[in-house]
Amino acid sequence: MKKLLFTLGLLVFFVSCKSVEKYNAQITKLHAVEDLHQDIDKVYGQLKRHHPKLYQYTPKAVLDFKFDSLKQTIKLPMDSRMFYKQLAPVVAQVKQGHVSVSSVAKRFTRLELKALKKKKFEFYDLDVNYLDGKLWVKNYKGKDSSLVGNEIVSINDESASKLAELYKTRFASDGYNRTLHNRYVSKLFSLFYYRDKGFLDSLKVTFKAKDSLFSKTLRRIDKNPKKNKKELDSATAEKLKPKKLTVTEKKATRKAKKQFRKDKRNLGYIPKDKKITRNFKYIGKDSAVAYMKLRSFTNGNFKRFYKESFAKINANNTKHLILDLRDNGGGRIAEIDYLYGFLANKPYQFIKESEVTSRTPFIKSFMSNTTPNSIKIIGALFYPIVATHNILKTRKESDTIYFKFKKHTKVKAPNELVYSGKLYVLINGNSFSASALLSTHLKATKRATFVGEETGGAFNGTVAGVFKIYKLPVSQIKVSMGLMQIEAPQKQNPDGFGIKPDVEVLPNLIDIQSGIDTELEWILNDIYNLD
Repeated sequence: MKKLLFTLGLLVFFVSCKSVEKYNAQITKLHAVEDLHQDIDKVYGQLKRHHPKLYQYTPKAVLDFKFDSLKQTIKLPMDSRMFYKQLAPVVAQVKQGHVSVSSVAKRFTRLELKALKKKKFEFYDLDVNYLDGKLWVKNYKGKDSSLVGNEIVSINDESASKLAELYKTRFASDGYNRTLHNRYVSKLFSLFYYRDKGFLDSLKVTFKAKDSLFSKTLRRIDKNPKKNKKELDSATAEKLKPKKLTVTEKKATRKAKKQFRKDKRNLGYIPKDKKITRNFKYIGKDSAVAYMKLRSFTNGNFKRFYKESFAKINANNTKHLILDLRDNGGGRIAEIDYLYGFLANKPYQFIKESEVTSRTPFIKSFMSNTTPNSIKIIGALFYPIVATHNILKTRKESDTIYFKFKKHTKVKAPNELVYSGKLYVLINGNSFSASALLSTHLKATKRATFVGEETGGAFNGTVAGVFKIYKLPVSQIKVSMGLMQIEAPQKQNPDGFGIKPDVEVLPNLIDIQSGIDTELEWILNDIYNLD
């Protein structure tokens, strides 16, 4: 029996290695021009078939021309990464933020992945901010804190600002506004660089501090480097010894860890940034000004958080509430609908019925060529149930199909703990998708004063809900698209723009480097002047 298991394990190992080798060969070889043209047709065909608002911002004739021109431009064979660089800017012309193109990435064997997990790339420890046409170090998770506040001039002798501008052409916001681009390229610069250059072990980064230029090589290093005890002096060795805790300290440590696990469940947690998703606190000595920071609507027990927060606001008779939606890329409709119930000033319908292109959008979502075969088998078993559910939830009117989220499309009254005091909402270009939808309601009902900059998400809705991820047969590039038009009942003209602030306040470099929150400071000054 042991021999059989060993043989099966060995077989799986070799098959896995062969699969990795085959995939890497596919993405690095030069693809024939005809094959790349076929991939272009596949992309556009998938968008035509599944995207309900494909021509909302860019007319059909213009998109036809863009995709045809791309085919005419490609006259020589190229590998998958080079093809991605040609394809992404064209797909971005759809101007729908939830339509995205991912570059290919080298795959690794299990042994290689095991070794890589023990290392980290210092370049990924850089948090950057693209402001005033320059790339600045906002934060550095590594040891050299002196890098914070410096300008990144070049990366491997390529202009950092030119790279940022190039990457901005490879994704889209919803519609015509441009506020998302600088914010999003700041947030995901290292990802865009990886998509552009692939896997690297080191980079030479040139920084500028005041008028001085200096370079630093950022490498892939061990996460937990082993210390050579023989090379350490006795004092240093003593410091490295784990501190012995008293019984009281051990009890306090266990209690703190338990509370942290509880907070992660209830408040949500973003591992990459090591930050809690939802925060609530009072600013100042009394409870007159409440501050709620929502980094995302994607994880955690949101109902408990909002119930407890608004119960405190109610009990303390809080006069001012600041809702911070900056850099909130969206998430669950259920959460923003629930949150809006605490802020609405009258009965409301949260979203309209969603336009779709199929009577079975959920099946179209998970029965894609990127779905694992095991999931497809399970999907096939449940197909009759899911198909019946989808069909009962859809209706057709004048050749247009609509999907109804019953819970979110019905009119309902505000929550019994509804807040009726003064509300401020902080927004910026990274306020997208669900956070923009929530902002649409608050703006349309004149419920809040908006401070910051125009949202990257559109006032008139977005195509999201459920998604389809399709892999192109030749290049192996993946294209993701939303399948449902999610929109509030309210509309604005002209179409294609975000929620605009009542007071535009943009952060400047000096304030950022000084740790001053320019937008929040404006609100606090406004509050205290009112009082």
